[in-house]
Amino acid sequence: MPADLAYGPLIAVLGDDVIAVAKDLEVYSGPEPPAGYTLDHEVAGVLRTAQEAGFDRFHLVGYSAGGAASLAFAVRHPERLRSLAMLEPAWMGRDELSAEEEDVWRQLDRIAALPPAELMPAFVAIQIAPGITPPPPPPGPPPPWMATRPAGLNAVMATLRSATLDIGALRAFKQPVYFALGGRSNPDYFARMAERAGAIFPDFTLEVFDERHHFDPPHRIEPERVARALRDLWERAEG
Repeated sequence: MPADLAYGPLIAVLGDDVIAVAKDLEVYSGPEPPAGYTLDHEVAGVLRTAQEAGFDRFHLVGYSAGGAASLAFAVRHPERLRSLAMLEPAWMGRDELSAEEEDVWRQLDRIAALPPAELMPAFVAIQIAPGITPPPPPPGPPPPWMATRPAGLNAVMATLRSATLDIGALRAFKQPVYFALGGRSNPDYFARMAERAGAIFPDFTLEVFDERHHFDPPHRIEPERVARALRDLWERAEG
């Protein structure tokens, strides 16, 4: 979902005293993913956006693939961050994975070979807990931005399969870290990842949103609660 749609409710709740910039992923910056796309594109995009906004040090919030990009940014430019908030990141490296996470990655590898019409429904289904019904598509024709999503998703997944993340650098990240977890998301992936994050970051807060999952995420459905959590995180960071 484009950043202005995904983060609009949260930014509205945060109010005018927060200078918030909603940024789209670089993988969707054109009709096709950038040639040779890697997480380096996303890290450079965050740096460019921060410079354009006049931010020296700032609080970074990332959801799904944006959460993966935020982790890569935290490894490479920790001095630029005051805090890090992850809303169910799509990836936190491939080292020290649990057996459950490894199994999900094997399923994702199989899904990647599907044609576009089958790829997106299968990808949605694997992100949510067993027995949870995926959200129905909105009425009417798909929005134009949906046309770029299958290719972008494949580019992101290919990158995350081969990318590395310096876990030692994350252990040295002293700024406060927040992780929002949906109680109805796939527990074999996101809950196991949250456990790993809690064992890695020195200053870590986990918040579980029992009724949410990866495709009705809390920043869209419960923006007031997420805004309170972010303000608490930011105040602790500033203190």
